[in-house]
Amino acid sequence: MKNQDIIFGTRPVLEAIRSGKTIEKIFIQKNLSKEILNEITNNLKNKNANISFVPKEKLNRITKKNHQGIICYISPIAYQPPHEIIQRCYESGKDPVILILDRITDTRNFGAITRVSEAAGVDAIVIPEKETALITSEAVKSSAGAINYVPICKVKSLKNITQEFKDSGLKIIACTEKSEQDIYSIDYKGPTCIILGSEKDGISKNLLEISDEKVKIPMQGKIESLNVSSSSAVILYELIRQRN
Repeated sequence: MKNQDIIFGTRPVLEAIRSGKTIEKIFIQKNLSKEILNEITNNLKNKNANISFVPKEKLNRITKKNHQGIICYISPIAYQPPHEIIQRCYESGKDPVILILDRITDTRNFGAITRVSEAAGVDAIVIPEKETALITSEAVKSSAGAINYVPICKVKSLKNITQEFKDSGLKIIACTEKSEQDIYSIDYKGPTCIILGSEKDGISKNLLEISDEKVKIPMQGKIESLNVSSSSAVILYELIRQRN
């Protein structure tokens, strides 16, 4: 993690929050004084920040400087509201393409997926507040700068936003090995939302239940699946092939 991504110390972190910087994640030392903790949390209200309470040793591993029990990761981007993006697409006459990333925590995978998404014309990438890759300068580098061009939306509940997308007329497509049909057997020409899951656990059960279609990438070799960034390229370019 590069130093430009972190701010540490009580006063610097408070000033970063108050100045309106996009807060990616905050690590707070366990047993930090209640006075400082209350001041931090009060200023974080309505900012959708991901807070973790951790041992002092973890903070010491991030920086050897005097962190005073708090380290803050600053996002290089501003998150966007997903509903506004959907509305803009419909108003312009475009069928939206939305990508939901369910618990993809590897920064380089996230960057690679964003690069593919920008090339494929994806309108937005949606991620959860927790259990997701940190959006840092490393992610920007991995995306070859594509993160600056693809709207990123961070939401509290992937289940709720997926249902809202469905109610807004998007077809929900889960890319999962747990399917009998492959990615080439369905129609991607209308408003579409594609879900990709973590390599460890795949797509969450509650998102699979909401999905209209479950599709898999056919595998001819001995391995069972592709890396998730490779999977994103395969399914998004099938979408492009059909739409063109």
